[in-house]
Amino acid sequence: MSGKVLLVVAAAIFNEDGDILLAQRPEGKSMAGLWEFPGGKLEAGERPEEALCRELKEELQISVDPAAIRPITFASFGYPDFHLLMPLYEVRDWQGELAGLEGQEIAWVKPAELGRYEAPPADIPLFDELALRY
Repeated sequence: MSGKVLLVVAAAIFNEDGDILLAQRPEGKSMAGLWEFPGGKLEAGERPEEALCRELKEELQISVDPAAIRPITFASFGYPDFHLLMPLYEVRDWQGELAGLEGQEIAWVKPAELGRYEAPPADIPLFDELALRY
């Protein structure tokens, strides 16, 4: 494994029923077909909360106030080519009509059922923790 650390942010978006939004990685991306939390990489100079709000707008066409999100937990996982560090934030309030703008399928999932979805290795412990916590 190389020494490169990749910092990405992710959102556990909850609806009124307490379900969590998962997005399926589209064809053409690494790990296509796997289910994950929406989010992405930070750009130079961005704070994690700003990056998450930008990514949610780009991926799902929703607007989120950075002050309205809160950290839940994080993943730290060594892939063969890099080490992933991924804070996971809780999002319960947003504006706009949620839609997958990058061709990804989306699903609302009960926390206890997250483990039924095939996910990238870094996401699996987060699925397990949310199933216990919510």
